Amino acid sequence: MAGLGDGPPEDGNEEPGPRAKLMQEVADQMDAIETDFGDDYEIGRVITIVEVKTPDGEVGVRVRSGMYPWVAMGMLEFAKKTVEAQLG
Repeated sequence: MAGLGDGPPEDGNEEPGPRAKLMQEVADQMDAIETDFGDDYEIGRVITIVEVKTPDGEVGVRVRSGMYPWVAMGMLEFAKKTVEAQLG
C-alpha cells in the first residue's frame, strides 16, 4: 500500500510511512528539548499520543505510558494546561 513503508517516499509526492513519520516527530522533540535544556538533562517519564487513520477512514487514538495511570493523568493535565497557556 502506498505511503505505508518505513522509508521516505521515492518520488517526493507521498507522505513518509507511519514509522518514518513517528520517528521524525521524536527526533524533532529531541531537538526542541536540547534547544531548551542544553546538554545536561535526563529524560523522565514519556507519554505518546498518536492519531491513527486507516485507509477505510477509521480514526483512533493510541496512548502509551509506562507508568501508573494516575501519574499519566497528572502529566496529561499538566500538558493540557501548558497548551491552554500557549493559546493565551
